[in-house]
Amino acid sequence: MDRPQRLLGFDYGTRQIGVAVGQTLTGNAQPLCVLKARDGIPDWQQIAALIDEWKPDALVVGLPLNMDGTPSDMSARAQKFARRLEGRYHLAVHCVDERLSTFEAKQTLRDARRTPSSYRDDPVDALAAALLLQTWLGEKPTEHS
Repeated sequence: MDRPQRLLGFDYGTRQIGVAVGQTLTGNAQPLCVLKARDGIPDWQQIAALIDEWKPDALVVGLPLNMDGTPSDMSARAQKFARRLEGRYHLAVHCVDERLSTFEAKQTLRDARRTPSSYRDDPVDALAAALLLQTWLGEKPTEHS
């Protein structure tokens, strides 16, 4: 059996990038933080600091597909972000279908009786990152993407 792995998950966006941490031993993920981005370009030093702190074995990036499974306008940008993560940090990077992860994150906050105006102060994108990482962990992939 493979040893347990720690992973960081990223919900890529042009203004914000949600980050979550998870591990294969329990299959659980939790929101970590939200990083600011400028037209999709993150502060790479912040990402390096997270990688240095958490020492993940691999990274997971959400792939924003259309509801019919076809690539969206953001898919190419998220894939480019994934390639840059792999190139900069020399870690395996896996992409996972993230359809509805942000919607589900907002629904989770609504269920907790949060108002939409309070989302600015809440880690909606970090929660979305945790949901997509949880999805990847739950799928227990046999081949790496």
